[in-house]
Amino acid sequence: MTASTPSRTELDLTCTPQVESHAIDTGVAGAVATTLKALAEPLRLRMLSFIATAPAGEACVCDLAALTDVSQPTVSHHLKVLRDVGVLTSQRRGTWVWYRIAPGFKGAVSTLLESFAPASLASVPESHHMVGLTDADASLDRLSESLALRFPDVRMDVVRRIVRESYTALARSATVSVHLLTLTERFARQRLADTTRPVDAKPQVLFVCVANAGRSQLAAALVRHYAGERVVVRSAGSTPAADVHPGVRPVLAELGAGDDVFPKPLTDDAVRAADVVITMGCGDVCPVLPGIRYEDWLVGDPALASAAGVAAIRDELDARVRALLAGLLPDLDLHVLDVTSPDLPA
Repeated sequence: MTASTPSRTELDLTCTPQVESHAIDTGVAGAVATTLKALAEPLRLRMLSFIATAPAGEACVCDLAALTDVSQPTVSHHLKVLRDVGVLTSQRRGTWVWYRIAPGFKGAVSTLLESFAPASLASVPESHHMVGLTDADASLDRLSESLALRFPDVRMDVVRRIVRESYTALARSATVSVHLLTLTERFARQRLADTTRPVDAKPQVLFVCVANAGRSQLAAALVRHYAGERVVVRSAGSTPAADVHPGVRPVLAELGAGDDVFPKPLTDDAVRAADVVITMGCGDVCPVLPGIRYEDWLVGDPALASAAGVAAIRDELDARVRALLAGLLPDLDLHVLDVTSPDLPA
């Protein structure tokens, strides 16, 4: 008796494991996923498009900063991400670094921009908007007018630009919009103060980490704790988080940190105004300017640390801050930090 050929329905109900896998290798999949993750950011895709279509096939940070209202250090951070996964190559010429698409990625980038992007746009759902105010323009205009009165030496158009840049930068990482205007006022006021810093001003220190949600905030709070108003201290992040790490907040409160403690993006104004710039894991995103002292502190990240870990990071920062202030203010009384409070992790 001749066996009948199984029907399509019968085949569909049968699952037979394949002897030879047709799937991509696990290691290759991991490498591709890492690259795709680096590309999955709107500004980075715009940068790739700009570089790919530039007449010379290359661009520097100043060219790419014109694409948006973010600062050059933020642009440098995004370029570093693309360079780390091999999509971009870089070459320093004088004081500027020029970026090109790596030879091995030219075809892939071309396919991404010319084929994949149009196909994605054809099925994109309704656009998502940044968290922000319903009537931002009117509120930002009023804030600009108020700050212009406090900084009469700054042109009104400059005040408006700084206010709107500050709002846009904070809105990108904001999780709650109700306080966004207040945070914008504080951030813009700080930036305006940096642009009008007198020559004989107090020493100014800038702490920079990636998220501005832990290490840099702690270091800035320690400087304020010891030096008070004798030192102007700022903190910023190359990719600021939405909020300060919960485990860090009790320590900041013990050090007397006020309402101005919120993650802020790194700006060129803050770097130019600083006498000392201290980075913690993101040194290459800071522009190197003459006359500024740079240090890189290798300090642990408290983001996922236990209470004991946060305390250890605080203690290490405390020792470094006291050494820093001993050089900036030799006459300052640098008592050892009191950590006996029950509210502070021991």
